[in-house]
Amino acid sequence: MTQSTEGPVVLRGGTVLTLDDARRVLPGEDVLVQGDRITAIGPALDVPPGTTEIDASGGLVMPGMIDTHRHLWQTAMRGYSADWTLTQYFVWYYLEWGKVFRPEDIYAGNLLGALEALEAGVTTTVDWSHGLQTTQHADAAADALQAVPGRFVLAYGNIQDSPATWTGTPEFRDFVSRRITGDDLLGFQLAFDVTGDPAFPEKPAFEVARELGVPVTTHAGVWGATGDDGIRLMHDHGFMTPETIYVHGASLSADSYHRIAATGGSVSVSTESEQSAGQGYPPTWALRKYGIPVSLSMDTSVWWSGDLFSAMRATLGADRSREHLEAHAEGETVTHAALRAEQVVEWATRGGAAALGRTDLGRLEVGKKADVVLLKNDASPASFPLLNPYGHVAFQAQRGDVHTVLVNGRVVKRDGRLVGVDLPAVRRRVEETVDHLRAQLGEEAWRQGMNPDVPETKILDNPYTYTDYQSDTTHGG
Repeated sequence: MTQSTEGPVVLRGGTVLTLDDARRVLPGEDVLVQGDRITAIGPALDVPPGTTEIDASGGLVMPGMIDTHRHLWQTAMRGYSADWTLTQYFVWYYLEWGKVFRPEDIYAGNLLGALEALEAGVTTTVDWSHGLQTTQHADAAADALQAVPGRFVLAYGNIQDSPATWTGTPEFRDFVSRRITGDDLLGFQLAFDVTGDPAFPEKPAFEVARELGVPVTTHAGVWGATGDDGIRLMHDHGFMTPETIYVHGASLSADSYHRIAATGGSVSVSTESEQSAGQGYPPTWALRKYGIPVSLSMDTSVWWSGDLFSAMRATLGADRSREHLEAHAEGETVTHAALRAEQVVEWATRGGAAALGRTDLGRLEVGKKADVVLLKNDASPASFPLLNPYGHVAFQAQRGDVHTVLVNGRVVKRDGRLVGVDLPAVRRRVEETVDHLRAQLGEEAWRQGMNPDVPETKILDNPYTYTDYQSDTTHGG
């Protein structure tokens, strides 16, 4: 087990991607961390006695990455849904089996998912935690996040009940008062979706968010489920704010993009999810057109990888593919790529920080929080030569190249290994959850769950049971 490091830390001689306002790239410079802050960046820095020195030569030093939408509670089911569509996801989690997750299963999934993120250099993760059927489930989610030395935002949600109901209970208020205490490493959001029902049953939940002074994160622009109707309701009632994060943001009209842009919100793009599950074509091409800020996210390890390297390269591929196809349809040729590697690296760092309102994260500058990642793998022939730093991060790097991670000035991964983590104990917790779920489903349903049937009697374009609303924009309308 790698031992923890106390006191100042200096990363020596790496290529530093500052992601500051000038987007400086500093070859062969040092980054000094004291306490929870970056205190100096420069060549051959003088450091205090007792400073831990980490050789970053030949490597890249960059800000910790930020994932603005990940369902950590589902991580214990890693890879189970490799061949699902979004409809099958709704069937399994929303309509059939999501309700059998116990608090201890939420804990196991969150613990594993939080460690997975940290190990891949994702220093801040928004836990889009929509499996919180009770406040006991919510306490388990928070306990797991606080057991991992990363930075997290608990986005509280419950897909088994209406937002108006669960946000209105005394138990929910008690949870907020007990657990949301201003801890810099544990932020808070409300996570719920807007079906588009003209009765706007989600309005009371927005009012609770406004009263508590916390942002709302919502799946918007999900084909057939959440679209323009929900955006109009949010806008007409004054609930679209600069703090609002719209997840996916695909399948929307120009009208909705204009409303998001005008109110200053941002979109969390989960490219691997959108291009595989079917929310809509990954929308970075539209978001760039309308000037809407972008952050990146991985959605869930029940399907996809849990790192933002995959997100960056998938996003570049999807955006550029669309650009080429549109040009070819007009008999034209794209000669210069509109979306650059630097931009997706920025979305994975500064973009996430901006979405969360954290100007102290997402960049390497003196005085900013010391959430720092070193990419270095001397054992890999793919680690050199290092010619185009942004291109290297976006197309060449992977989780195995994450050598060192600092969060809030604390070394949480070093020499390619998480610090002070008992992975066998985590494995045992996850195996207990898998055993429980398998027993609840039974062997036949467990096997069929990897390719679940679609019930003919369910309204699958609206998986939320608190409203029967359908519109002309859903398949069943």
